[in-house]
Amino acid sequence: MRLDKFLKVSRLIKRRTVANEACDAGRVTVNGRTAKAGTTIKPGDEIAIVFGDKVAKVRVVSVAEAVKKEEAQDMYEYI
Repeated sequence: MRLDKFLKVSRLIKRRTVANEACDAGRVTVNGRTAKAGTTIKPGDEIAIVFGDKVAKVRVVSVAEAVKKEEAQDMYEYI
């Protein structure tokens, strides 16, 4: 699954366009490397997102095309 779509489906970022812009600005890293929106995400990857002065680090647990709002948090775990 693409990184920007994962961020939207998992609800780490609300909209896919915002996720795309964050990737283009270099605020998202996958496994320690700056990632583009089209980077492929798989279980076990570690994602770091910079929100202003805060950094959210998560590990991908599962990848799904569509999930319910209540199940979105099950797709990742905070590190």
